[in-house]
Amino acid sequence: MSGHGYEGGRLNLPFVGIATFGKKDYVADWDAIDADVAIIGAPFDFGAQFRSGARFGPRAVREASTLFSFGHAGAYDHEDDATYLGEDVRIVDMGDADIIHTDTINSHKNIEFAVRKALAAKALPVTIGGDHSVNIPCINAFDDQGDIHVLQIDAHLDFVDERHGVRFGHGNPMRRAAEKDYVTGLSQFGIRNVSSTAKEGYEAAREMGSDIQSVRQVRKLGTEAAAKRIPKGARVYVTIDIDAFCPSIAPGTGTPSHGGFLYYEVLELLQLVAQNHEVVGIDLVEVAPDYDHTGGTAILAAQLLLNFIGFIFHARTQK
Repeated sequence: MSGHGYEGGRLNLPFVGIATFGKKDYVADWDAIDADVAIIGAPFDFGAQFRSGARFGPRAVREASTLFSFGHAGAYDHEDDATYLGEDVRIVDMGDADIIHTDTINSHKNIEFAVRKALAAKALPVTIGGDHSVNIPCINAFDDQGDIHVLQIDAHLDFVDERHGVRFGHGNPMRRAAEKDYVTGLSQFGIRNVSSTAKEGYEAAREMGSDIQSVRQVRKLGTEAAAKRIPKGARVYVTIDIDAFCPSIAPGTGTPSHGGFLYYEVLELLQLVAQNHEVVGIDLVEVAPDYDHTGGTAILAAQLLLNFIGFIFHARTQK
């Protein structure tokens, strides 16, 4: 049977078929990527300091994303009067980077290789973790892509330099990013309460170009003012830790922190970023589905990513 829409061919309900991201095509040959967006799984969680399980994040987010697979017709949003993710936006799923158990360095190299392949194909790399250490190889892959600004949405600063010899765990990624000469600054939003980063880390972050705002500070500023704090004209890499959200809506994570963002606070921020900046890469990390029997955390992650990708490519058509 032919056709992929609502009227012809298979009905193709969410629970039918293979659970690639958004039910998009799987591309095993990373030298044959022809797409606007490339989804990369990074099922690595050896960097976690408390509850493991984010290695199953990519699988869970992919499965949840099938709920939002709309075929070629796209998704109409009546508030924006816009159709997002129509057939003009080509998304492929590259599958997962290979993970070598107990070997952080080579697992990270494999993730970096995948991101480089997406960038070489001129596709927007969207990496699903895994713990937040997977951001380190993602940022490494941008060493030949020009200057970038990192927007981190997270409960934790992740700015530890080194602790007991550990430099590449999930408490280190923003420090490793700030050290790069092509990372011109960081906007760290959602940071709150007790953190694994000591006061010296906060001081170092500010000295290295970070703008640190808690959930309450972002709310006081308002979404538009918060978005304007990101330097004008900056090319932005966005890293989203699911624990930025309140655990009442995202309990499935290794280090939950109460007092987090709600859905629209982050969605509206990301929509403004998509409208005002070139988004060059995305990762979403720390979904650990076994701590959430409802599956709601993975659904939140999938919904956020699909909406954000939709905003990015809609904004490109408007410019």
